[in-house]
Amino acid sequence: MTQRIEDYALIGDLQTAALVGRDGSVDWLCLPRFDSAACFAALLGDEENGHWRIAPRGADVCTRRGYAGDSLVLETFWETATGTVKVVDFMPQRDTAPDVVRIVEGVSGTVEMEAVLRLRFDYGRVVPWVRRTDGHRVAVAGPDAAWLRSVPEVRTWGQGYSTCSSFTVEAGEQVAFVLTWHPSHEPRPDLVDPFEALEHSLEDWKEWAGRCDYDGPYRSAVMRSLITLKALTFAPTGGIVAAATTSLPEDLGGVRNWDYRYCWLRDSTLTLGALLEAGYLDEAASWRDWLLRAIAGNPADLQIMYGLGGERRLPELELPWLGGYAGSTPVRIGNGAVDQTQIDVYGEVVDSLFLAHQAGLPPKEHAWKLQLSLLGFLESAWREPDEGLWEVRGPKRHFVHSKVMAWVAADRVVRLLEQEPHLGGDAERWRAMREAIHQEVCEKGYDPERNTFTQSYGSRELDAATLLIPRVGFLPPDDPRVVGTVEAVRDELAADGFVRRYSTEDGAEGAAVDGLPGQEGTFLVCSFWLADALRMTGRDKEARELFERLLGLCNDVGLLAEEYDPVARRQLGNFPQAFSHIGLVCTALALARDDAEAAG
Repeated sequence: MTQRIEDYALIGDLQTAALVGRDGSVDWLCLPRFDSAACFAALLGDEENGHWRIAPRGADVCTRRGYAGDSLVLETFWETATGTVKVVDFMPQRDTAPDVVRIVEGVSGTVEMEAVLRLRFDYGRVVPWVRRTDGHRVAVAGPDAAWLRSVPEVRTWGQGYSTCSSFTVEAGEQVAFVLTWHPSHEPRPDLVDPFEALEHSLEDWKEWAGRCDYDGPYRSAVMRSLITLKALTFAPTGGIVAAATTSLPEDLGGVRNWDYRYCWLRDSTLTLGALLEAGYLDEAASWRDWLLRAIAGNPADLQIMYGLGGERRLPELELPWLGGYAGSTPVRIGNGAVDQTQIDVYGEVVDSLFLAHQAGLPPKEHAWKLQLSLLGFLESAWREPDEGLWEVRGPKRHFVHSKVMAWVAADRVVRLLEQEPHLGGDAERWRAMREAIHQEVCEKGYDPERNTFTQSYGSRELDAATLLIPRVGFLPPDDPRVVGTVEAVRDELAADGFVRRYSTEDGAEGAAVDGLPGQEGTFLVCSFWLADALRMTGRDKEARELFERLLGLCNDVGLLAEEYDPVARRQLGNFPQAFSHIGLVCTALALARDDAEAAG
């Protein structure tokens, strides 16, 4: 694919999402859910793996594009020698079946338009049988069916296992295309009026955006990030996927290609905090409730990620018929890291439930017993090695961040018992656990010679996750060990001012920890963490400068992937990435709090 990751924009209906390129092509769409098989998979292969392009005849890329206000309705403008046209792309919030609506509107002059639809079910592998019925094109293959219609009808024909259309629009004229998916054994869903659907979508997003409590600096970037988080939410359950895609590479041409269409527990506290502070209490409560359902059961079986509905089995497979984005193979679906042991998730879950309680979300009767059960398991488990926050595929180690988050779990339970002793629990027992963890981490996870916390016990490698130590309250921001860690991470893990998760340089200890060949870009959420750490340690000017540089990495419609390559100056990894946008929101809100306090 010639398009960069940042050349894509996102549309969605709160159950799945599509990526639309600057060339007017929908190159990624999974139906009916985020984690379903893709019917457009050109993003990870080529046009024969499925796409849907609408553009002026002979045009390459659009002139400009943007979202309509605070919405997920994409407007793409094309200026040609004969006139200007606008294409409006969106997915209405569904009643039953998912729809993709594309409305072509003449702005000035006369523009000849072309459309090519290549449906390829099962991640670009299955060519459907297409027939014409009552002016519709109906594509069927196995369990999948899709209907294409235009309003008004335009000249359409089949060619090369594709559905092609050509038409002309003048100023003020509109032609709408609607693609509707449904299970092939069911009757066709009710038809959607594309123009009414557009009005309703704009109204829905305006109402949702109007609930935002934040009106401080960087509001446009914050609002776009919150809309992106909403777009990555699976509305039926409240689960939030890490990204809309699978296998966009962290290393171009390499093997670091993973499926992020699932819900990670590591994101839970930061996600909940961002939603609560921005005023989205319903979304925060839905995420909390999803979390409680997903983790219910034996504490020893707690996973690092779950499916959209809390599914536990996410087997990892490779799709050899897809050539990968920019030749990056293998393309994977499912995620084998689901079976890893990560001690930090216990802390993130307990911290999330503590935050929900402090924010006044309606309590859940069983939540406290569940937290005590998790802590009871963690009482012995925290002493064991694990794979750590970053899901390394090398040997287990005693990762410092994992131990710190175990401390967080004990700390939050103790604090809640101190506030509300009637809840019941052995506070002294958990205080002793908290103190034991703290003492061990400070003895074994700290390098006094370099004045920094390390990635794991006995290691000299660093880890950007240790930037969270003051944020979670393990040590105060002015502790010399915290200040030293911030300096060390910035000196050793930074590239052009942005932060890598850990070292993956050839020959570095990090390569052995990682267990993978190749390198990766700077990790955007880690760079937001550095901005937070600089702010907390009194370096406000540097924190704000870094934050504003990070804002500059957003693409033309305000979206961020997982990583950034400062050498090639391009985004890397799955897109758009919830963790990156959570980091943006949290840092912006923290800077705004500082401004408010400074103003008195």
